[in-house]
Amino acid sequence: MSAHQLVLILDFGSQYTQLIARRVRELGVYCEIHPCTLAPAPREGLVGIVLSGGPSSVYDEDAPPFDSGWLALGVPVLGICYGMQLLTHRLGGEVRPAHSREYGPADIRVEGGRLLAGLEALEPVWMSHGDQVAVPPAGFRVVASTDTCPVAAFENDAARQYGLQFHPEVTHTRNGVRLLANFVREICGARGDWTMRGFVEEQVERIRAQVGTGEVICALSGGVDSSVTAAILHRAIGRQLHCIFVDNGVLRKGERDAVEAEFQDFDLTVVDATDRFLGALEGVSDPERKRKIIGEQFIRVFEEQARRFENAQWLAQGTLYPDVIESVSFRGPSATIKSHHNVGGLPPDMKLSLIEPLRELFKDEVRQLGRELGLSAGRVDRQPFPGPGLAVRCLGDLSPTRLHVLREADAIVQQELEPLQLGLWQGFAVLLPVRSVGVMGDNRTYEEVCAVRCVHSTDGMTASVADVPMSALTRIANRIINEVRGINRVVYDVSTKPPATIEWE
Repeated sequence: MSAHQLVLILDFGSQYTQLIARRVRELGVYCEIHPCTLAPAPREGLVGIVLSGGPSSVYDEDAPPFDSGWLALGVPVLGICYGMQLLTHRLGGEVRPAHSREYGPADIRVEGGRLLAGLEALEPVWMSHGDQVAVPPAGFRVVASTDTCPVAAFENDAARQYGLQFHPEVTHTRNGVRLLANFVREICGARGDWTMRGFVEEQVERIRAQVGTGEVICALSGGVDSSVTAAILHRAIGRQLHCIFVDNGVLRKGERDAVEAEFQDFDLTVVDATDRFLGALEGVSDPERKRKIIGEQFIRVFEEQARRFENAQWLAQGTLYPDVIESVSFRGPSATIKSHHNVGGLPPDMKLSLIEPLRELFKDEVRQLGRELGLSAGRVDRQPFPGPGLAVRCLGDLSPTRLHVLREADAIVQQELEPLQLGLWQGFAVLLPVRSVGVMGDNRTYEEVCAVRCVHSTDGMTASVADVPMSALTRIANRIINEVRGINRVVYDVSTKPPATIEWE
């Protein structure tokens, strides 16, 4: 990516760091995220630096390290939340605990400035902080405030250094993208030269150089990520690619048949490993163990299949940015949310080397890439489905019986939601290890509870609850209770992300 202009994001532990990157890319500007420990050095094409938010105080003994040499490189710097406080602390200002902590929506009074150009006099934003700037550094002008935060934004245009106490990257900040455009396009002067078409060309060259004469085994599930992974690999290396679909026993209803039909022109091998996976998962209820077991079993199956090919050296996966950021703190001090089966669950003695062409992309970018590669709308617009499948939607112990119950309930949810065209990010059923008393006919029942989850999102990092018509929810509940033996109660999940995750496990 060295040919592109670059915005560098230093991560101080915010769960929103990936969103900053996503918003910058929406502006057609390439960006990279690195841990805050990265040593400062000139980089080809570097036009701007963003200091992310984070959970620490600049006065903590174990505050994340930061080399002020980054501020001496002469490129524009934007500090967001903790990043703003860090700028203040390092440049001679003062940061104090806020009298009234702000976690949620707020209205800022805009008082001019280059960074906030074009915004209204009163703008809704999203705050999340305990400390705040009390005294700005010398040379900085306050350009926004709230009733409880007198320095909500400041800037030193001569030094090209800027700070925001709120989060422009989240959708709750109404004109956050406009604000970031002011920084990236106007202040940094980025021309916007990063596109999915360019990504295809560059990635094809990378894959060819990386793989050489080796052969690649692609874990093809039929979902968006693995399908796009297979498509770009096929464009790059053609017959050196071998796709394998594993029926692991935790798939949705009809998934195997659909994949075989849709990918019949690929070099596709279907492996029935249902007994193997469910045997390894028997008696396991902890979600982290489920993910790691599934990850290891997947790898073992692929290694066995790879022996069929003389020169198989690589395993391709559709790993995305959100998978990585929620699995491991590889970019900085971000808190681990959960392990993904293809990130935190890989065994250390894996024989194949990984190739992950989508690792730096968000879901909506992957969809754009799929269209660029010529995949059908029905394929690229599919809802995300977790790698561990129904294993992380069937809470508690797994058994063929409980998985069958969930599979049937989920099929009803899909059937009823599809004609509503709600533009959902995801809509699915979850089987809970909770029993409740019910009445069917004249008989008492004591069966499990099904939760229905429907959310809107753009990238999977945040999600809002979908406003599904009550008539549709009632119809879903009635069908599940009447048609699926083992469930006598259906509830609707109204939790946003954050604080909840989209999947239950």
